[in-house]
Amino acid sequence: MSSQPHIVLRWVVRRTRLPRVSLRCVDCRSESATIGEGRFRVNANGKLLDIWLLVRCVSCGRTSKLTVHERAPVRSFDPAELHGYHVNDPELVACWLLDPRLARRNRFTLDWTGAWRLDAPPAGFVEAWPVQVEVVFEDPVPVRPERLIAQGLGLSRNEVLRRITCDIPLRRPTSAGFIFTVTAGD
Repeated sequence: MSSQPHIVLRWVVRRTRLPRVSLRCVDCRSESATIGEGRFRVNANGKLLDIWLLVRCVSCGRTSKLTVHERAPVRSFDPAELHGYHVNDPELVACWLLDPRLARRNRFTLDWTGAWRLDAPPAGFVEAWPVQVEVVFEDPVPVRPERLIAQGLGLSRNEVLRRITCDIPLRRPTSAGFIFTVTAGD
């Protein structure tokens, strides 16, 4: 029997909505906030701009600001980008929210619970073993590969650890694409 995989499948991890922001509210001390539709606030001070991404506390509804640009000269902005801030462009909101530098500067993390889905072909039709699967991430969704594989194949996590060979650690969260091979069960 050949050691090469007979079937190669492609799985895609897609964002279904923007993730929640884990940021402590100054009023109610809750840890969860949402950006809702995603709105920017642009404030001009002479020829300098301050731009914030607005977030709302899930518990009390208080609005807080995440600093995107601080005291930036108006001339340093591309006109299309500046227009995007004024019209609250959803792609610009997503781009900034998913930027790790913004999270580090504003001291928040993202809660991806319920904000992504796995698009995978059904595993029930596979009869030729081994099967190689390529996992691709459209957005930086941090998931543990063993849980993702268990969900996609409908196996227990112990069964996944027994039947899967992979070049990355299965129990450590990743948001980078990877390839794994599934061997036949006993």
